[in-house]
Amino acid sequence: LDAKDPILKENLIKWKPDIAYLTDLFTKFNEVNLQLQGDSLNLIKTKSIIAAFLARMNLMKQNIGRREFSQFPNLSMINIQDDDVLVYVQHLNVLHTDFKTRFEDVLTMEIPQWIINPYGDIEESDVILQEELIGISTNEELKVQFTKGYQQFWFQKDIPVAYPALWTIARKFLIAFPSSYLVERGFSAVANLLKKKKNRLQIIGRGDLRLY
Repeated sequence: LDAKDPILKENLIKWKPDIAYLTDLFTKFNEVNLQLQGDSLNLIKTKSIIAAFLARMNLMKQNIGRREFSQFPNLSMINIQDDDVLVYVQHLNVLHTDFKTRFEDVLTMEIPQWIINPYGDIEESDVILQEELIGISTNEELKVQFTKGYQQFWFQKDIPVAYPALWTIARKFLIAFPSSYLVERGFSAVANLLKKKKNRLQIIGRGDLRLY
């Protein structure tokens, strides 16, 4: 940059630690963003991903505070001043607080354990739910499907009919759009249908968009 933009060169050198810190941090943001994509994403997985990232952020803050930079490979190769370390710790603390506020509804969401494992101990106060869980636990055909994962288990076509009370609760956690990725996929599906079917299509009569 000597010949093209010497001022930019000086700024890059001056702010090299900050650039390294933000590069490492945004790499971690990108990893979380990738985890929040995919057709199989649901609210249960979303809560686990966000909670895990918050816990890792706490660990990052503690490690940087004691000058342990193993979680920040680019930053570890630079000579860091104590003032910079303090700024990064404060920044991570603010980020942690901001994430907790932004995702409060997801983090405080109570997930019934029987959704993840309908064959576990029955600890339901609702009698109807208890009866249906007993019905599931004694259904040998359903047990085979459970080996494919809890999401595939609940998406079986017989579940809503045979166990309507359980499905009413489970579907809220499994079919909702927890990320913008799935919302965009949904809009793309609608746009594709409208282009093919033109203006006579009644989109509300085409079934569940998420399942499509």
